[in-house]
Amino acid sequence: MAKKIYVGNLPFRATEDSLRQHFGQQGEVISVAIVTDRDTGQSRGFGFVEMADADADKAIAALDGSELEGRSLKVNEAKPREDNRSRGGGGGGGRRDDRGGRGGGGGSRW
Repeated sequence: MAKKIYVGNLPFRATEDSLRQHFGQQGEVISVAIVTDRDTGQSRGFGFVEMADADADKAIAALDGSELEGRSLKVNEAKPREDNRSRGGGGGGGRRDDRGGRGGGGGSRW
C-alpha cells in the first residue's frame, strides 16, 4: 500500500524533481506534487510525496526537520482532505450601527 506524506515549509524555488530526489534517498517515490497558486502558478510552499508504507514511515522519521535549499522541512503523514464545498459561505459581519443592529433596516437579528 502507498502512503501520502505532507511536506511543508518548502523553498518556493523547489521543484518536483528536487523533492523526488530528496525523498528518493529513503526509498521508492511513487508520486510528487507541489501545490501551486491557481492564479500565479507560484508554489504555495507545501506539497505531497507518495511512497510505499514502510518507505514512507522511514522517510517521515528521517526527513522531518531536514534541510532542502536552506529551509527546514516539516514532514508528516498527510491527513485526509476536508471537503470545503459542504461549508456555508462566509458572509460578512457588517458594521454595527448606533441602534445595536447590523445596519441596514434594523429589525430582528434572526
